[in-house]
Amino acid sequence: MAAKPSSTAVTPAMIPQKLQPQKQASIDLQEKRIEELLSFPILLSDQIAEAVNEADSFKLDCSEVGKQVERLCQMLRSAVRLATSTTAGATFYDRPLRRIATEVSKNLDKSLILVKKCRRRSILRRVVTIVSAADFRKLLLLLESSVADMKWVLSIFDSGGTGGGITLPPIASNDPIISWVWSFIASLHMGQLPDKVEAANELASLARDNDRNKQIIVEEGGVSPLLKLLKDSSSVEGQTAAASALMNLANDKERVQTIIDGLGIPVIVQVLGDSPMKVQIKVANLVATMAKHCPHAQEDFARENVIRPLVTLLSFDLFVDDHKLKIGKQSIHSIVQINKEMEKKNLYKPGLGSSLSMHYSEGSSKGGNHRKERENEKPEVKLQLKISCAEALWMLARGSVPNSRRITETKGLLCLAKLVETEEGELQYNCLMTIMEITAAAESNPDLRRATFKTNSPAAKAVVDQLLRVIKESSDPGLQIAAIRAVGCLSRTFPARETRVIGPLVELLGHRNTDVATEAAISLGKFACPENFLCVEHSKTIIEFRGVPPLMGLLRGGSERVQLHALMLASYLAINAGKSEELERAGVLNAIEGVDRAFVAQHPELKEWLSQAIIHLSVFHQSHSGMLAQRPF
Repeated sequence: MAAKPSSTAVTPAMIPQKLQPQKQASIDLQEKRIEELLSFPILLSDQIAEAVNEADSFKLDCSEVGKQVERLCQMLRSAVRLATSTTAGATFYDRPLRRIATEVSKNLDKSLILVKKCRRRSILRRVVTIVSAADFRKLLLLLESSVADMKWVLSIFDSGGTGGGITLPPIASNDPIISWVWSFIASLHMGQLPDKVEAANELASLARDNDRNKQIIVEEGGVSPLLKLLKDSSSVEGQTAAASALMNLANDKERVQTIIDGLGIPVIVQVLGDSPMKVQIKVANLVATMAKHCPHAQEDFARENVIRPLVTLLSFDLFVDDHKLKIGKQSIHSIVQINKEMEKKNLYKPGLGSSLSMHYSEGSSKGGNHRKERENEKPEVKLQLKISCAEALWMLARGSVPNSRRITETKGLLCLAKLVETEEGELQYNCLMTIMEITAAAESNPDLRRATFKTNSPAAKAVVDQLLRVIKESSDPGLQIAAIRAVGCLSRTFPARETRVIGPLVELLGHRNTDVATEAAISLGKFACPENFLCVEHSKTIIEFRGVPPLMGLLRGGSERVQLHALMLASYLAINAGKSEELERAGVLNAIEGVDRAFVAQHPELKEWLSQAIIHLSVFHQSHSGMLAQRPF
């Protein structure tokens, strides 16, 4: 315990030459040591005591002010002792004390000014300076509030953060949330473990209510102690509560950045890799939420290699001896890379006898200390963990080529394809959405597309098989749309002979759900667009599978979005296969020529394709050869 400070310990350098409350409030108090901050009101208290002794008028009122100020001074000294004392494993949470000390200083400054007016003065100064009893009543009310605030904050610190939950300090009378947040954060810093768990749960509840509460928790320094509790592996309940609170805070880019700035991502990845399943579920949800709302989190998580433990957990309990996962099906290069990575972690010695199942059971940090517990967990807990991990991978892959590449490098595609095949519901949906994001990344990045979705790749074949199965068999439009988009993103990877992909898409052009039909048209458009090297062959295949009649149905009826993508596909077919009699019989030329000018003006990308389509159709269908000049776009 530090020695009791005295007024003589305060140096003049600590005190402003002139007491200006507004200017004082503008100082960045967080940069000042708490002892320095508290020294100012302590010195003010001493100055007020001297002024009270010199008072010539309103002596009784000045004496009452002196008593209140003395109480404040004693409390301020107690606060200094608490702030300078050290407790093993605990840190002093000074945020509420800083805020209250600032208000106390303002009220003490007002007290000093008023009491000084009561000293002996000349007759002229007495006439000019008028002091009334009402001034003292107002001042005493302010001092009483300061006393109550100090009493509250000291009770918080004395009780380890648990003493202020019932009472409400005057400083928080208009906003009780702030006092609750202070109390809970103080518990996280200075309380016993059960108190910390309760405080984290309370913060999670407050954060769940509204964004304002979230912002207050972050601004008052709640992230750091929550991360510390998350890292404490001695309490599953504490880690679960901390992860829940952080997840509720992380629905905003700036708040996620605060977690990142607090060095939270290494902590999160470490806990994810070696914790009980119930904790891993919450942490995976936290990863998903942070990645969803902040691109920087996506990048930082990738740098910390969070994808590997996520894939590991997602593949836990899979039938890894399936023929698709056998090591014999992997390339020699893949075997060498896996062995090198695992050698670095000292998990096993390299050798061709090493099983891929060893790769999947690898942990990211301590190597599966909780593996036996995981094996004995309830099936619903295992399922929820996989759901959470799949969602985290989805959010990490969304719009990110590097993260999509990392997932494929961990053999995650095989795992995702297997789960799409064997699971249903939310897990199947999350896995399918992850695949969709990976294919979208491959569409925009030729290197990733060539490396991952080669024709002879077992992973690529497994993914395509499951995408086609969902397209053909699923009755859920959400799953179908995700699968359709994924196939469309892979359109440049399919050879001309791969007609099994186009057939199911053509069938969906007539689907009763217009969203599914529209997505099918968009996907087929990627096969038939001139940017696709095999666009002519694919266009002929679409026509051979009788895709024109349902396409005309989309052109005649439907929303603006439906008509736009149907026109794009019709234009591609006309440009690539304008000679087809099927196009003539269906009246594609008349349909294109009948497009409203205003519609084309709203979608300028259509103008060039429609003009080219009319030219190609007019060349092959002489009965309409003169129409082009009559209907230019």
